[in-house]
Amino acid sequence: MQQGNKNAEHVGLGIDLGGTKIAGALFNSEGMVSQKEVLYLENKVGDQVGEQISQLIRTFTDWSSKNNMLIVTIGVAVPGIYYSKNGHVWAPNIPGWDDFPLMEKLNGQFRDVEIKIDSDRACYILGETWKGAAIGSKHAIFLAVGTGIGAGILIDGKVLRGKDDIAGSIGWMAITDSYIPEYSKYGCFEYHASGPGISRMAKEIYDQYPGSFEDTDKLKVEEMTTNDIFKAFEKGNSLANKVISQSIQFWGKASANLVSLFNPEIVIFGGGVFGPAVQFLDEIYLEAKKWAQPVSIKKVQFKASELGSDAGLYGAGYLSQGSTIK
Repeated sequence: MQQGNKNAEHVGLGIDLGGTKIAGALFNSEGMVSQKEVLYLENKVGDQVGEQISQLIRTFTDWSSKNNMLIVTIGVAVPGIYYSKNGHVWAPNIPGWDDFPLMEKLNGQFRDVEIKIDSDRACYILGETWKGAAIGSKHAIFLAVGTGIGAGILIDGKVLRGKDDIAGSIGWMAITDSYIPEYSKYGCFEYHASGPGISRMAKEIYDQYPGSFEDTDKLKVEEMTTNDIFKAFEKGNSLANKVISQSIQFWGKASANLVSLFNPEIVIFGGGVFGPAVQFLDEIYLEAKKWAQPVSIKKVQFKASELGSDAGLYGAGYLSQGSTIK
């Protein structure tokens, strides 16, 4: 149980769970009011990850008590699907979280605070609309491109969720002409244009066009990371140029589909790939313009995330403050 005097400032705690780390910070209605703390999962699985979240909550509970603050709500962003009907989480990058009862676990340990949980993609767009690139927007989309690909979609000031809270899982957007079995693991869009997808495409394109990339060593291609490909692009490497050009086409087509379907005011690009791929936003827009509904695409803005790697944390902080965009 938290202890604090009755005059303590009421604050919320935002927790952002990723595939490799957990970040947390305290928030009030104006924004972040503490330093960010990070714990690394270090290959923990199942209940061990749940305990890491609890450990971070206890750290902030202790800190808030010493600084005349009282945590009244905890918002948690999770990487995958949060099933609001039963409080369970499906997080494919965390072993043992195929159907993890996160709400039950947290409510059992922290009974004096309100717990709110949502998907990371929902938190991305909530964070950007609260304190980032989409302040004041009622119709906005956050396209997150990192290890996976997802979209936080805000319509009329409300997050679009779908029947089973799966809306926005656009890694499965079908963009190519032909289906291959590998798409069942990642989805078509994610297979080709996520962070790992960019590395995957470098290998596939190199093998597809033998002898076409004399400035690239085959052994280096096998070891190339996504960051290596961006660095090679900056140096004029021909393989990297082809891979990035293809990625721009995928990002542009996907953005066109989102614009045509949802008629947003703004599409925000974030995640680890954007990042270095922010330099291509103009090219992505031009590609999208070829495919999108012509009136909608002229009225939408393409912007980089202003919150960067903290977008999900700010979204979790927003959960701890309220549920209506103001």
